[in-house]
Amino acid sequence: MSEYQKPLPTPTELTQPFWDGVREEKLLVQKCSGCGTLRHIPKPWCANCLSDDYTWSQLSGKGEVYSYTIMHRAPATSFQTEIPYAVALVELEEGVRMISNLVGVPIEDVKIGMPVKVVYEHVNDEAALFKFAPA
Repeated sequence: MSEYQKPLPTPTELTQPFWDGVREEKLLVQKCSGCGTLRHIPKPWCANCLSDDYTWSQLSGKGEVYSYTIMHRAPATSFQTEIPYAVALVELEEGVRMISNLVGVPIEDVKIGMPVKVVYEHVNDEAALFKFAPA
């Protein structure tokens, strides 16, 4: 693979299991052992019951566009060739919302409520990214 030019996540001890899951093409979120609440972005305790006990749970990766924006200005020069592109807030079947790029669809066809599924981009031997595409 050629060297990836865009910014990559910098996992912490808390987020490493999430990014390891993405590399293995699994969408993982924390599940509170106290009340069962699913949460993303990873946190050290549950906002619902304050428990600090959790496990990692795999999601289906299926959902729908809850909201979106079209990027017309590149946040960095490495994104310039992709302008314009869509960034979506996706509500997954399990109720968790995640933000990522929406790929595989012309921007004029992006709609709120549009069914999507997670897809993975392996950018190098150590890292992968998750994105959403039409289902």
